[in-house]
Amino acid sequence: MSDSLVQEVAGKLFADLVPPKLVNDAEAGDFPAALWQAVNDAGFPDALAAAETPGSLAGVPDAAAILREAGRHAAPLPLAETMLARWLLAGAGITAPDAPLTIAPAERAGGLLLHRAGKGWRLAGRAAGLPWGKQSSGIVAIVDGRVALLAPKAADLRPGRSLAGEPRDDLSVDAEVEVKPAAAGVDAALVYRLGALSRAVMMAGALEAVLVLTVQYANDRVQFGRPIGKFQAIQQQLALLAENVAAAGVVASAAVEAASGQGDLAFAVAVAKARVGEAAGKVAEIAHQVHGAIGFTHEHRLHHLTRRLWSWRDEFGVESEWQQELGRLAAARGADGLWPLLTGW
Repeated sequence: MSDSLVQEVAGKLFADLVPPKLVNDAEAGDFPAALWQAVNDAGFPDALAAAETPGSLAGVPDAAAILREAGRHAAPLPLAETMLARWLLAGAGITAPDAPLTIAPAERAGGLLLHRAGKGWRLAGRAAGLPWGKQSSGIVAIVDGRVALLAPKAADLRPGRSLAGEPRDDLSVDAEVEVKPAAAGVDAALVYRLGALSRAVMMAGALEAVLVLTVQYANDRVQFGRPIGKFQAIQQQLALLAENVAAAGVVASAAVEAASGQGDLAFAVAVAKARVGEAAGKVAEIAHQVHGAIGFTHEHRLHHLTRRLWSWRDEFGVESEWQQELGRLAAARGADGLWPLLTGW
């Protein structure tokens, strides 16, 4: 199945099953079990792990197509986290629970260690901002080239919420875990990059939805006898909004191609997360300016998207972190290596 067809199928599913009320209910603490079941039945959580070769990234285009639609509809699910977790478990030969999963840590600063305990292993440490921790059936971590599967009940999870109202828990753990070696070539740095890529793709979808909402509102809202979209100042703002949405979509798609073996993954993900995060800030600002007061009301759908944009841009590295990464990559290539890096990407 092509990634365009996958995206079409995912778009229809989310359009049918993610009304604004479901998003509001999820933010109030009601996990959308029926939506998860539909997504699971469609096979979406296994999109990344579907490749026959352990650790292969051949499933990235399909996974990205699904996540783009999830972001477009503000689907309140740990879908990206479950995709990554099942991919890690499949590569390590660990049977994945048939339920939502999450990844720890979600930030570089997370401190998790594996150490021997008799014939088994123990996972110890802390990690902040764990996505959907209490709603997950398992927490998957990769430490020192090994994949660990932790039962949430074995950890201390302090509940928290992101700006988007999505669960982000603080993890403290010292417990026995199931551990196996990760697939060849898979390490914590790669998982972190894939987490950043997932957020970039989800933001690209949300940005596209914000553009549609804003253009529609500018055409519908009449002031001084004509739609506000006819005023030059509004048109300039919409043009700037559309420019950022287009740029975000291009760099996110380029990073997906790089992940599937068609470019420099480290460079492409750094560009994507930095540029899409920058676009998220500008687009949200313009969208709320054009919508005016109604865009800030709880009843309007715009905040479902903009609050997720503000939240996701901070996860798996903020723009400045990835801009510094770009600087390191460029410096490592040297003066003669920068131009091939840019043109090759």
